[in-house]
Amino acid sequence: MWNIPSEERLAKIPRLYETEGIPLEDKIIHLHFFIFGSDWFIAEYDGEDLFWGYTILNNDLINAEWGYTSFKEMKEICVNGIEIDCEAEWIWKLQRSIEIEKIRKANQWTEDLSYQEEKQVIAE
Repeated sequence: MWNIPSEERLAKIPRLYETEGIPLEDKIIHLHFFIFGSDWFIAEYDGEDLFWGYTILNNDLINAEWGYTSFKEMKEICVNGIEIDCEAEWIWKLQRSIEIEKIRKANQWTEDLSYQEEKQVIAE
């Protein structure tokens, strides 16, 4: 694996279930792993091996989903000599899942004022 996240970076990720009360659109994505057309967007971590976040395999937005991924297994991914990569900390900035175009498209979310207004109406 290229750019393995440091222990300090991993320690900043909320533990599993800590963000359970936060709507999916507002989950903060802490890490982005990728290889070819596959992406793993990480929102939670158990501190040992298990990540929880959004996965898109082979650019398949229809079957993309929230779920669990093994860090150990991700480190073992290698396709024709190319390993999975983690976006470097100085490049990847923390952002809400709705701000990530691939996640937004896969979930058919909109990131405009009407989304914020709808959210406000629901909250009231």
